[in-house]
Amino acid sequence: MQALAERIPRYTRPGLWDGNMVDGYLLAAARATPARTAVIDRGTTWSYGDLDAMVTRMAAALHGRGIARGDVVSWMLPNWTEAVVVHHAALRLGAVSNPIVPIYRQAETSFILRESESKAVFVPSTFRGFDYAGMLAEIRADLPSLRTVVVVGDTEAGRDVEYSSLMAEPDAPLSPAHAAGPDRDPNDPVLLLYTSGTTSTPKGALHTHNTLDYENRSIIDFYGLSGRDVVFMPSPVSHITGVLFGLQLPFMLRSAVVLLDRWDPGRALQLIAAHRCSFMVAATPFLHGIVHHPELRDTDTSSMRAIVCGGADVPPDLVKDATAALGCMVSRAYGSTEYPTATGSNAGDPLSKRAETDGRAIGEARLRIVDDLGTDVPAGHAGEVLVQGPEMFIGYLDPELNAEAFTEDGWFRTGDLGRRDADGFLEITSRKKDIIIRGGENISAKEIEDALFGHPKIADVAVVASPDPVLAERVCAVIVPQAGQSVGLDEITAWLTHRKLAKQKFPEEVILLGELPRTASGKVQKFQLRELAAQRATAKAAGTGTTRLAGSGTRKERCGGNDDN
Repeated sequence: MQALAERIPRYTRPGLWDGNMVDGYLLAAARATPARTAVIDRGTTWSYGDLDAMVTRMAAALHGRGIARGDVVSWMLPNWTEAVVVHHAALRLGAVSNPIVPIYRQAETSFILRESESKAVFVPSTFRGFDYAGMLAEIRADLPSLRTVVVVGDTEAGRDVEYSSLMAEPDAPLSPAHAAGPDRDPNDPVLLLYTSGTTSTPKGALHTHNTLDYENRSIIDFYGLSGRDVVFMPSPVSHITGVLFGLQLPFMLRSAVVLLDRWDPGRALQLIAAHRCSFMVAATPFLHGIVHHPELRDTDTSSMRAIVCGGADVPPDLVKDATAALGCMVSRAYGSTEYPTATGSNAGDPLSKRAETDGRAIGEARLRIVDDLGTDVPAGHAGEVLVQGPEMFIGYLDPELNAEAFTEDGWFRTGDLGRRDADGFLEITSRKKDIIIRGGENISAKEIEDALFGHPKIADVAVVASPDPVLAERVCAVIVPQAGQSVGLDEITAWLTHRKLAKQKFPEEVILLGELPRTASGKVQKFQLRELAAQRATAKAAGTGTTRLAGSGTRKERCGGNDDN
């Protein structure tokens, strides 16, 4: 990979990296327009003055507990104002903000907190029926670096710190001059986000002020955003999408963000209408839910002018239907935690491009499509997508992952396969990475396979994606049972629950085979299994149960589902 020291002059000289501190926009807005609305969350409105005061108070409290430049502050919070406060407070201290998606459980959370050597973590007491405070109490003994657990809500006396108590501690608030001291640098790592890919454990990607700031500035320019826009944010603020467009971009515009913590398309429509929301970036299920909700026809969504959809496969018909139903610009986009938004389409592009491609390069993003030898392929031909540009992350926390992730001359290997048309518009066709994207969540097939291999009734297993019209993909486990045994969905669900994996990773379909199709070298031919899962989904939708895998031997099939998103 290209060292950060080599990238600094490359992007600083032309002004692509201009040294802005991400948290500085909030401070500037609070000074200039303190009464203006900044955040709307759960029926409460916070002004810029309110929000800045809370961030300053939290920074002082964390400083008083020993958090300093370079320390990791983790938070596992829903789309709440508390997440905004913690994120910006960490940045003001020069610390590294580490959002963790709330769907993670003991296995993933302990890995992240341990590898990152997190000094503090914020969690809700409970959310969606899960006891986060109890989970932290269970894993804390194995986290030697963790000093402080802060709970939003009630917690057991003497065990953790309550968020409200932390904010009320008598320490004097940190002055802006102290918080933004000369020891900070715009090329410091300030965001650590974990993403699941081909490996069974999450990978921690690092961003700086400069990479994040350039990304947001390019989006503002590309979509023509201004202070008149109101951002609607239903995507988790613990994702790169939520961090960028929920926790940072609105404050660059000095506009407002409307947060939604539990996805409900009816509630989403109410918020859009009530607060005149105009811009949204979200994954396929969010757009699908709004477009197909029965209350859409009776809801005033005329304020909405741009919706960007990505994070999972986006059906072209959904973009066309949404454009017609909402009367606004709807487009696909392509990016990742490592390279947030490489391509997209805007109002200047025809609907056919916005619906049928993932867009064209945004700003200074550079793309290559290469074959297995690393040679660029002509337009119209598929190959692996490589990206490079000012918003690209600076590498993984685990440096051993970087050699495989980058080419020698600094291009990031996305692991996605795609092709560009004659006009330069990209279409992602498939993925080299063995991941399943369920509702915008990257799920490692290997992690689930590793967990299931230990089941006493399972002789062999492969996990693949099964297509879904709303979530894009669901998890399907193809299982070869031990001789004389049978295993069903309920049993493997109980097995994975005992191993405390996140519920969203649980298979929602099970197919039983006599053997898995393999190459001569023993590699499972997953393309055949994906075809089988797709056949099963089609047959199910058509009301039949007939599917066939050529050459697989005798098989039995059992499928089930879980509609909890």
